[in-house]
Amino acid sequence: MKYALLPLTVVSAIVTLVSAESAPAFTPTSVKGIFVEQFDTGLDRWSPSKATKTERDNEVFSYVGKWSVEEPSVYPGIPGDEGLVLKSKAAHHAISAPLDAPFDPKGKPLVLSYEVKLQNGLDCGGAYIKLLTESAEGIQAEEFSDKTPYTIMFGPDRCGSTSKVHFIFRHVNPITGEIEEKHLTAPPSPRITKTTAVYTLVVRPDQTFEISINGDKAKSGSLLEDFTPAVNPPIDIDDPNDKKPSDWVETPKISDPHAVKPADWDEDAPATIPDPDAVKPAGWLEDESPVVPDPDAVKPDEWSDEDDGDWVAPLVSNPKCEAAPGCGEWKRPEVPNPDFKGKWFAPLVDNPDYKGPWAPRKIANPNFFADMRPSDFSPIGGVGFELWSMTDSILFDNIFLSDSEADLETFLDETYRVKAPLEAALEAKDKPAADEHDHDHGKKATAEPDLKADPVAWAKFKAQQFLDEALVDPKRAFVDRPLVGGALGLALAMIVGLAGVILSLALPAGAAAAPASRAVADKVPSSGEVKKQAQAVKDKASTAVADFKAKGAEVADDLKKSGEPTAVGTAGELKVGGEKDLDTVADAMATQDPGVRTRAKARKSREGDESA
Repeated sequence: MKYALLPLTVVSAIVTLVSAESAPAFTPTSVKGIFVEQFDTGLDRWSPSKATKTERDNEVFSYVGKWSVEEPSVYPGIPGDEGLVLKSKAAHHAISAPLDAPFDPKGKPLVLSYEVKLQNGLDCGGAYIKLLTESAEGIQAEEFSDKTPYTIMFGPDRCGSTSKVHFIFRHVNPITGEIEEKHLTAPPSPRITKTTAVYTLVVRPDQTFEISINGDKAKSGSLLEDFTPAVNPPIDIDDPNDKKPSDWVETPKISDPHAVKPADWDEDAPATIPDPDAVKPAGWLEDESPVVPDPDAVKPDEWSDEDDGDWVAPLVSNPKCEAAPGCGEWKRPEVPNPDFKGKWFAPLVDNPDYKGPWAPRKIANPNFFADMRPSDFSPIGGVGFELWSMTDSILFDNIFLSDSEADLETFLDETYRVKAPLEAALEAKDKPAADEHDHDHGKKATAEPDLKADPVAWAKFKAQQFLDEALVDPKRAFVDRPLVGGALGLALAMIVGLAGVILSLALPAGAAAAPASRAVADKVPSSGEVKKQAQAVKDKASTAVADFKAKGAEVADDLKKSGEPTAVGTAGELKVGGEKDLDTVADAMATQDPGVRTRAKARKSREGDESA
């Protein structure tokens, strides 16, 4: 067996070598930016966190998730191109790197791009990046946690019903100095694929932003209009000291105080009454009960009146009522009461004291401000990943932070746009080849095995053809392939018969071991009866085979008389070596039904086209 796989192994190796030779080797980008990371120097400027994290239930976790710099293990695009890989499942991960110098986005475009490769998918977890806020102490890498201030958080996140690309920026209130997170309203969905996806965020000084995934625009809008809560508070707010007056009426309708219940309104009249026009059906047996004690019931021998109480026969349907329209007391059916009106209520009228819904008066918002340049983000001092994920092997690569959209395009030309087609080719190669389908039933078309060379494979092929057609149209299957259907039916009958013999031998032994307190023991057949049953099955099978052969002989005679070529012998057996097979016999039998012959020829034509 191992030698049989040798040619396949050699071919695979050749394809791999050719692919490796045709793929461009990794070359560091020539594009400069505020922060450019391709992990060609490993983790030289990256530091894992040693901090702890406290959850809402006061549980404390450490950032113990492992990181590694390595080439992709799934659909590797450019040989030698390494990335940062999140290695641990169900663990907190945190790692960061400082910028060479703080970046102040004030009055400039902010351009951020990075690649995410979900080598094992993304079941529940994040793959977003954080631009860390510059501070006087600098980036405290070992203390990096979820509490570390950041300026922007951007990237995919997925868990349960949540599946979105985050864009969150932290905005400083110019009056109070408080920092508030602003979340993008209606964020786009991430690309959950095992090939590389590049996520790009561009924020411009005109307060517009654009999010792209793999170069395609996924979302765009305004920092002033598309975030929750809004950047700027309302000019006016409700007066917190204004209270609703005690006599304020908010009920628009009241019951008419002048309305009087009509004198003929009967609140006690029932909703339904017995039908006065109903007549008892003729033959109704009022003196007979619908059920009576079972006259054939017998008190069980094990019944004890002292322990079980008086034995009462079970009730059964009264046989006298079977032919009668009914038994027992006859009652008129209920019909709606024409005099029913129900409880009377006074109609509703407009409330003369109604003043409408109350709302507090508006006052000037003492905390109002108008920041028309929220794109002047807080200065950025570093880049980091602070994540928790149930999926491992998430790879990050080609992190690019800049203030130039033109440089971004050049960077993508040298990185993602080189890598993407290589990965796509590997993914396409990994997918199973598209099946060639039968035009009628969508089943895979394969060449018919040779009957003489491999009769077993030929029989399986014919049986599968019949079953495939029967699943769609059972009647047509038996018409188009009567001999195959008959053979399968004969085989099924023999299996059922043999199963009956086996069960008749096996069941009595099992039944003898079961409790028989209230059951009647099955009669065990003698060896002679077993032989008779087996012989009966054999006789049925022989009869079916004889009928099968006789039918084949009749068809052969008809074909000879009509001058049609035939591959059927005088005993109804198939001759090996000719071009005809059981389908030929099926077509011959179809001569008795011209419609069947037409369908058979159409099927032959289709099969010939597929073979060609």
